[in-house]
Amino acid sequence: MDRLAAMATFAKVVEAGSLSAAARTLNISLAAVSRQLAALEERLGARLMNRTTRRLALTEGGRAYYERCRRILGDVDEAESALSQFHAEPAGRLAVSASVLFGQLFVGPLLPDFLARFPRVAVDLTLVDRFVNLLEEGFDVAIRIGALADSRLVARRLGDFRRVVCASPAYLRAHGAPREPKDLAQHACLTFSMLADADAWRFSVGGREVAVPISGPLRSNNQRALIDAAMAGVGLFLAPSWLVREPVAAGRLAIVLAGFEPAPTPIQAVYPHARLLSAKVRAFVDYLAVRWENEDFGGGITRPPARRGSRSGRRRSRNSQP
Repeated sequence: MDRLAAMATFAKVVEAGSLSAAARTLNISLAAVSRQLAALEERLGARLMNRTTRRLALTEGGRAYYERCRRILGDVDEAESALSQFHAEPAGRLAVSASVLFGQLFVGPLLPDFLARFPRVAVDLTLVDRFVNLLEEGFDVAIRIGALADSRLVARRLGDFRRVVCASPAYLRAHGAPREPKDLAQHACLTFSMLADADAWRFSVGGREVAVPISGPLRSNNQRALIDAAMAGVGLFLAPSWLVREPVAAGRLAIVLAGFEPAPTPIQAVYPHARLLSAKVRAFVDYLAVRWENEDFGGGITRPPARRGSRSGRRRSRNSQP
């Protein structure tokens, strides 16, 4: 007896409601269905259903066995589908989302090579500074900065970066540098309005995370505009390290409060399904993982010596990773 085939026949009988209906669906004879069920019950040593000329009813054991059969058959179908997806050539439209500046700097430049490697894939890249709803908006994958909030999604970490407070040398000469996060109350701070908690910056103080309220003369949904304002001396800006590495290296911006930086922020590829991942999504995420394996999202920015008396600063100074 083919146990898997017998289990499939039994499940189909339960779902169809009768032996004859199952036989029609499976395109086999009624006698063949009866023989498979009888052989299955004989092997199990238990009656699975009570059959009459009008109806069938599962026994208690039959009901439990059916639930197990349904899961096992589903796993088999999924395993076969996953294997075919794994070996399939990536093809079709791939809808990708990323934030505007990160997408411009790190995603867009990789697409020509990716498309050359996978010529049957067509990428639809959408750059927007908000968390898109992958399930409702039809995206296959999003490159997301920050922690995963939607439990229906799966995330693969591809890197991380630091959030640094920076200002122009001219601003620091005129107003002084904040020595502790609480000093921000006396400074002009530039607000990136797309953050979930835009009016508070987070720091590590004494080993715990603290949200410090900020305010200032400029608020924008575009980080490039805020970086330009910071370089012009308008105020302090909390920026991703990958965005300010060039102005910091050129001396147009300086980092302050480095000893109070919070934990690094993850960069993740997010997609709706862990199982049955399509070949095109798998290829794209694997490609990013390889290309970004040695990418310095920290921007090559080094921390200055930790402040004396700052436990957070001393702890972080021993770990130079972004």
